[in-house]
Amino acid sequence: VQLVESGGGLVQPGGSLTLSCTASGFTLDSRTIAWFRQAPGKEREGVSCMRRFHHTTSYARSVKGRFIISRDNAKNTMYLQMNSLTPEDTAVYYCASDPSTYGCYSTIDRREYDYWGQGTQVTVSS
Repeated sequence: VQLVESGGGLVQPGGSLTLSCTASGFTLDSRTIAWFRQAPGKEREGVSCMRRFHHTTSYARSVKGRFIISRDNAKNTMYLQMNSLTPEDTAVYYCASDPSTYGCYSTIDRREYDYWGQGTQVTVSS
């Protein structure tokens, strides 16, 4: 069982970046998916999630309207499209998967996620 992220890097303020996360050893379609991030000295926070089956989404207030979560079941891959990036978005981004829907409501609860990627660094700087 593995989640492998890619797509992180350095981007200028106002720019865009798309993260990818490919699963192996299990099927993403039957699970809730999410992206979390952790900035230096801060707790890991939920950024966005998409529930299994019905694909209802939820976003943190700080990214709503700028980030879009999606999944491609044929590729067993999830994505996070990030637009209008600011230095406050700088963090290590993690993808994660939850066997239920409990981790994806108004609060994106990391305790419900049992599979995690290794993280990819996103730095927003001029």
